[in-house]
Order: sequence, then structure tokens, then C-alpha cells
Amino acid sequence: MKMKRMISFIIICIMMLSVAGCSNSEQSSAEATDSYKIGIVTPSLSSSEDEFRAGENMVAKYPGIVEHVVLPEDFNVEIETAISQITSLADDPSMKAIVVVSGQSGLLPALQKVKEKNSEIITLTAPIWDDPDMMSEYIDINLDTDWARRGQTIVEKSAEMGAKTFIHYSFPTHLAKESISKRKEMMKETCDKLGLEFVEVVTPDPQAGDGVAAMQQFLREDIPRQIEKYGLDTNIFGSNCPMYDVIIDEALKLKFIVAEQCCPTPTQAFPTVMNLEISEEDAGNFEKINEMITQKAAEAGMTGRLSGWPIPATIFLPEFAVELSKKMIDNSLTPEDVLSTEYLNGFATEIFGVGADFQDYFKDSTKDGQKHNYYMMIMDSIFY
Repeated sequence: MKMKRMISFIIICIMMLSVAGCSNSEQSSAEATDSYKIGIVTPSLSSSEDEFRAGENMVAKYPGIVEHVVLPEDFNVEIETAISQITSLADDPSMKAIVVVSGQSGLLPALQKVKEKNSEIITLTAPIWDDPDMMSEYIDINLDTDWARRGQTIVEKSAEMGAKTFIHYSFPTHLAKESISKRKEMMKETCDKLGLEFVEVVTPDPQAGDGVAAMQQFLREDIPRQIEKYGLDTNIFGSNCPMYDVIIDEALKLKFIVAEQCCPTPTQAFPTVMNLEISEEDAGNFEKINEMITQKAAEAGMTGRLSGWPIPATIFLPEFAVELSKKMIDNSLTPEDVLSTEYLNGFATEIFGVGADFQDYFKDSTKDGQKHNYYMMIMDSIFY
């Protein structure tokens, strides 16, 4: 009997040690998971408030994991400093992913150096504007807004909202930019396909000495003339952000259509023109801001004639990239596991509750060995 008790005691001890061992193992695994870092590099607050706020939002959401690095104010002069800032992140052995956000070119060398220091670090851009072929070669995942495809989608949405005429306002220095001229031509082609009349109007050039005030005054005087000529079923699009202080204000008065701004975000012109009282704590609460815009549109008899994107792309993409890199690290996923239209679209809905259509920039490429890791998105619209 004593022998049986002794054996039972030994078995119980072994089981307790086993359980403790599993517990310690699970704890060590959890500690290992929590010990990694993700770097996010953004412009300064004064250079790009949305992108800077996106970095701060991720630090607040994942304290101890996300490290926010801010690029120099004078980016073009201090490019070497910027490259050094990014590269130094790879010196931290706990750094598992680096997200770089800057609507400028020149940062690709930094990400190349990161890979030279530690090839295991996941590199993401959201976005940078270096050569796409080079970016796909040296960066794991590249994300951007599909600016050119918007030339099609904006016109399509205008037609769905009832537009029969599409007016495009721009000026010479803007039209000289390839991305803007390409989008304009796509707008014209889409109008031809859908049977909308395309009207191009050139304003005074704010970038060539005329100033923003002259451009805005021209719009203030010209928009009523165009609406009188073409009627209320007219969509007005401007290629320059300051145009929308006038365009949206005139839309509320004259009742024409504004399907989307040049930079489609609830924080462009709407708060100013509609006199929205947005508290500091609600500055990033886009659900609440969109509700306020919807209410003001209804009060002006403009329900369904104003539209945009529910979140600024300059906040969506940086936060999306951080969330995606965290998902990859936590679940041991590779870039190949997540680089598909289906996965990225589903992840946008899962994390943000917002639909997005990511498309492979190189889907039609015939280049041998082309890496398909550059995806550009169009966000689902909100109709006010």
C-alpha cells in the first residue's frame, strides 16, 4: 500500500511539473511575441498632418511595439538624414517590420540598406514615390492610392449620381504633371464611353504667380455661369485642394454634384465650408465627422449629391500597413501569404470596416521575374 501511495505521489509531481513547464513555455512564447517592434516613418506634423497622426495613432494603439520616427522638415535638403533615420531602425534586433510613409521620392536606398543589415525585417511603403520597378525589387510590400484609375471611377460615380456633364478645373502647372494629365485623359475617355459631356476649364495658375486667391475668385465667378449653361446635373471636379473651399460652398448654394474631391477625404473643405464644430478629441473620429457632413448635406437639400471617401487615404494606408505587418508577425505570415487582391480587400474590411479595392500594379506585366508586390487601392465611397 505504501508503495502504491509513493508511485501515485511521484505521478502527481510529474504531472504538476509538466503543467508548470507548459505554462512557462506558453508564457515565454507570449513574452517573445510581445517583445518585437514595428517602425513607422512619417513626415512631420507640419509637412503632412494626416500621415503624422497615423503614426501617433499606431503608437497609442500598440505602445511598446510601434516606434514612430519623424522625417526632417526640409526633406529635400536633409535626405541623407532621412535615410540614416530609417536605416538605424534595423540596428534594433527586436525590429521586425518597418513602414515608410512619404509622398516623395528618394527613400528607396534606405530600405535597401535595411535589407542589407537584416534581411528578415519586413519592409512596407504606404506610400513612397520612387520607381515602381525598383521598389518591387527591393521592398517586400508597396501600397498606394490608385490615382490614375480614379480618372475612371470618379466619372462612373458621377454618372451614377445623375451627372450628364463633367467639368474639370485645373491650371497649366498642374496639367504639366503626368499623373494629373493622365487622370484627366482617363476622365475624358470615360465620359465619352458613358455619354457624359466633358468640359475642361483652365483657371489662373496659383503656382505661377497668380496665387490661390485669384484661382478661387475665378471659380466663384465661373461656376455659376457653367451651372446656368449645363444645368444642375453637372459634376464639378478640381485638380487642386484649395479649389474645394469654393466648389463645395457653391454646390451647397447651387445644388450641383460633387462626386469626389481631388483628395477624397471628409476633412477636405467640408468642415470649413459647413462650419462643423469638431472637438480636438473627435478630430480623428471619421464616423462622427461623416455623420455631421451627412446632416449638413440634408439641411442644404443636397442628400446624395455629395460624396467622397470615409477615411483619408493618408491615414488609412499607413495604419493599414502597420496592422498588416503586425498580423504577419503574429501569425508567421510571409509577403506571399498576404499579397493578393482578395486578402488585402478582406483585411481592409476586417480592420477598418471600410471596403477597398486593391489591384496589382504589375498584373499586366510581361517582365521576366516581375515581383507582384505593388498594390494600389480605390476606397469604397460614402454618399452624404
